[in-house]
Amino acid sequence: MGIFLNPENIDFKRAVNSEIYIDKSELIIQTNKILDTEDRFVCVSRPRRFGKSIAANMLTAYYSCGCKSGELFSGLKISQAESYSKHLNKYNVIHVNMVDMFKKGDSMQHSLNYLSKRLLHELKTELGNIDCFDWDDLIDVLRTIFAYTKIPFIFIIDEWDCIFRIKRFNYEEQTDYLDFLRNLLKDKSYVALAYMTGILPIKKYGEHSALNMFTEISVVDATNYAEFTGFTDNEVKALCDKYGSSYDEIKRWYDGYCIEGISIYNPRSVVESIRSKKISNYWTKTETYEALKVYIQADFDGLHEKVVQMIAGERVEINTAKFQNDMVTFATADDVLTLLVHLGYLTFKAFGKDALGRGLVWIPNAEIQQEFINCIEDKGWEEVMKSIRASDELIQAILDGDTEKVAKGVEQCHEDNTSILQYNNENSLSCVISLAFYSARKYYKMIRELPTGKGFADLVLLPYPDTDKPAMVIELKHNHNADTAIRQIKEKRYTGALENYIGEILLVGISCDDSKGHSCVIEKYHE
Repeated sequence: MGIFLNPENIDFKRAVNSEIYIDKSELIIQTNKILDTEDRFVCVSRPRRFGKSIAANMLTAYYSCGCKSGELFSGLKISQAESYSKHLNKYNVIHVNMVDMFKKGDSMQHSLNYLSKRLLHELKTELGNIDCFDWDDLIDVLRTIFAYTKIPFIFIIDEWDCIFRIKRFNYEEQTDYLDFLRNLLKDKSYVALAYMTGILPIKKYGEHSALNMFTEISVVDATNYAEFTGFTDNEVKALCDKYGSSYDEIKRWYDGYCIEGISIYNPRSVVESIRSKKISNYWTKTETYEALKVYIQADFDGLHEKVVQMIAGERVEINTAKFQNDMVTFATADDVLTLLVHLGYLTFKAFGKDALGRGLVWIPNAEIQQEFINCIEDKGWEEVMKSIRASDELIQAILDGDTEKVAKGVEQCHEDNTSILQYNNENSLSCVISLAFYSARKYYKMIRELPTGKGFADLVLLPYPDTDKPAMVIELKHNHNADTAIRQIKEKRYTGALENYIGEILLVGISCDDSKGHSCVIEKYHE
């Protein structure tokens, strides 16, 4: 056993022994299916601190013939799988974290030379009895060892894409690195499985990708790996029950990632929140908000408007297909937003299986929402922040029944943000309303276009169980009076969507008239 070749299972054992551990071992069922097939190359990309390294350590512990992991896996879900015993500790495993490698030299070539020499040293130490023609040629040595032992190699490469983050502008070294991986892995019979993890999908360059044999599994297209991307709803419910945490609060703060229709939570934040018994911004503390700020300040047509729409709670359309899978090649606002999806600041839902990268993106949860607010507090977003800061007064004005103050507040928000947003219909006005009532998120679950029996309510504010606020149903009208909005709420029975809610309901009609300005009507609802 060595450091990179057939390592021990100590890293995964520590994860399993931790106080909070979620069993994701059924991932091994997926990798067992593709062993020694044409599909044996898979690149799994997801945001930082979403369990990539734990998964890599788990696969190493399971496949490596340098350890005995039967006892370690005996209580995990994979132990019940039909393929479990067949592949347990049966392979030569090479497990490398590329971040460590790139610290070993002042150039890409030095780092790759170090990696090759280190692997050759461990191969010779463990398998030196095999007569290799050239012990200085890594690929030839791997071929020879496989020919003699008939035991194939499994390559587990963690943080495979770190060079595209560390040396984001050095295209020559990036190309050298991709060519190294291609020469090591592509069309090599000694490879039973190559499993790479990272934040970014495989970099595209030239007419073809150097690693076009890989199946890419990402937060944009996770296929049957979706449930292994983070914590699922049932897993979080079980943790909250076990440790006495508020499921509703955990869900509001850390849920919201939509992966193939599965609701996924941020694993790090859930674990830290349960450990500390406190809701806070845990995931975002691991990296300064400057990283997000750089991208949302970029000068792309329509980018700032889309950011404001998402801060307001909107979902915006996006085309992810043209993204070049790096952190510097941006041609459109969609490229920037696609990067933010991969980094974990946004989540994505495709329009359908044949959508070819087209779908909707939005801010997933309260933790990330706060990170966006941190980023826009500086210059360039003053009017947006002004509207957000004024929102406390608007909420109170509704509660006080002060229709004039509500109308003036919404109108001010409307006027302040015309430099970023374009307003000419009810959909645009709804974005203004969401900004104007931004602070309601402290007390309410804000639901846009809540489905009802006869249509959609524009905005519903459903109070959290631990607040004493009334529910609100807000209907917006453009060039129609506010009374029409109230009448529509009643006629279409939008309040029916709150049939399980017990408490006071306020009906709020808001109108934006191009000639007369804004008006508001507020009524207490009585069945």
